[in-house]
Amino acid sequence: MSKGRKDKAVVPHTEKILGRAELAVALEAERAAGRRIVFTNGCFDIIHPGHVAYLEQAASLGDRLVLGLNSDDSVRRLKGPRRPINPQADRALMLAGLASIDYVTFFEEDTPLELILAVKPDVLVKGGDWTVENIVGHEFVLERGGEVYSLPFKEGYSTTRLIDKIKSLSAPPKNGLDS
Repeated sequence: MSKGRKDKAVVPHTEKILGRAELAVALEAERAAGRRIVFTNGCFDIIHPGHVAYLEQAASLGDRLVLGLNSDDSVRRLKGPRRPINPQADRALMLAGLASIDYVTFFEEDTPLELILAVKPDVLVKGGDWTVENIVGHEFVLERGGEVYSLPFKEGYSTTRLIDKIKSLSAPPKNGLDS
């Protein structure tokens, strides 16, 4: 396990958002420098403290964290026609602004398998609702001698819970009184 990420330069967050071809070139240079690549993915529709804690923990498992971000179309297929709340460009910009994330790239597919095959991470990470055996790409990473982790959630945080809270705040009071 790598400690500290001391060799990490500060990069303007917009420069962290790369297409697959650009990402491949960047990761080639990272590997040539002996850096360990960590990969995670998700929708990250409304970023909350649970996401930040998860991403910091994921980043601590290597030297560079690559985040595969579901495109808007991919999110709609997974979460329904009313999602995402925030468009992919906004989600990418917010995520790229986090110090724990080194690269953000989009994927259109329903799963990140094609992206994982392209990134060839040393470490593959998902949140605690995924067992290692159910993490897409785990076989590929393990066959290459990598590691796969299912990290625990930070209690009390979820995007669905935030959306439900927002909905309840905009709903008329049940008894006609505002509490």
